[in-house]
Order: sequence, then structure tokens, then C-alpha cells
Amino acid sequence: MPPANLTLVDHPLVQHKLSLMRARETSTGMFRQLMREVGLLLGYEATRGLPLGETEIETPLERARLPVLAGKKLCLVSILRAGNGLLDGMLELMPSARVGHIGLYRDPATLAAVEYYAKLPEDLPERDVILIDPMLATGNSAVAAIARLRELRARSIKFLCLVAAPEGVAHVGESFPEVLILAAALDRCLNEHGYILPGLGDAGDRLFGTK
Repeated sequence: MPPANLTLVDHPLVQHKLSLMRARETSTGMFRQLMREVGLLLGYEATRGLPLGETEIETPLERARLPVLAGKKLCLVSILRAGNGLLDGMLELMPSARVGHIGLYRDPATLAAVEYYAKLPEDLPERDVILIDPMLATGNSAVAAIARLRELRARSIKFLCLVAAPEGVAHVGESFPEVLILAAALDRCLNEHGYILPGLGDAGDRLFGTK
């Protein structure tokens, strides 16, 4: 059974596409396409609980009161650089969403997250945020990004990823127990370098062909 702060998206299409992404021989172009497609599918699950209101609409036959999204639109926040691969698919689903970016890199010696860039909407207190990063490994980057969003008083935060490690899920849960994690898979563990096993390698390098 997954931890209380983790929701696993077990839709067959998500699982199939993720398995193709894991394969060493998958090309950069195919990896990028699959990540975009999975981003759209995960975005569908992440928005399942959005509140609805009603508005009056003229159909071809009559006027009717029909459901529409209520309140401010979502803000999608990508952790650079790999988060942008999922972001593309989510924006196909939610083209009117606001978008923010947080740039973090992992110190190779300490595995600590170091912020080098942040550009976020000014009205975060009025918006629900979906924070996006393909991999939740140590959890250091996720915790640093959530802390920044909390400083700016985001109304609510969900964290969305492809693959999570138990260590990362536990770290986020201990630091921010109210933040729900949505993932396509909970893998076995981290190796000595902080990479997820079995994982899929470095998502950024595979997305952009840099290694």
C-alpha cells in the first residue's frame, strides 16, 4: 500500500508509456513525445478534484445552466529543466493555466538542492499550484521548491512526477505532510549516487539529448 501522501496513477496507458520511457534504447525524440503524452494523462488525474460552478450557455437548442471551472485558474510550476517535458503535455490540457519556473540543480557532493532561478505569478495566494518534476529521488529539490511556494503563500500545492523513490516520498511527507504527491510509479530505492532504481536514468539528459 502506498504512503498516505502518495497517489499512484495506474492507468494502463500511463504504465505502458512509462515502461517505454524506461527502456535504454528509447530515442530522445520518442522520450520527449512520451513525456508530453504522459504529462497530459497525469494532468487529467491531478485536476480531478477542481471545483465547479455553473454558468448559463446557449446551446443550439436552448439555454441551460452548465458546469464550468470555478474561481482562479491553476498555476503549473516546472522545476527546471526536466519539468518542462511534462509541462508541455499539461498545457495541452490546460492552455489557460498560468506557468511558473523554479531552477534548481543538485550539488553532486551533498545532493542538496541549489536554486538559481525563480519566476512565478504574483497572485499565487489565489491559485492552486501543481509543481512538476519527472523524478522524486532524494526529495531535496521538491522540498526546496515547495518551501519557496509556501513563502509566496500559494493557496494549495500538489507535486506531480513520473517516478518516485520511497526516500523522496518520505522526505516530502515529513517536511510538508499536507502536499499530495501524484506519481506514475513508486520504485524500489535510491543508489549511492541518489538515482532512482530501476528508474529511467537522468530525465533531463534523456529529454534534451545532453548525454
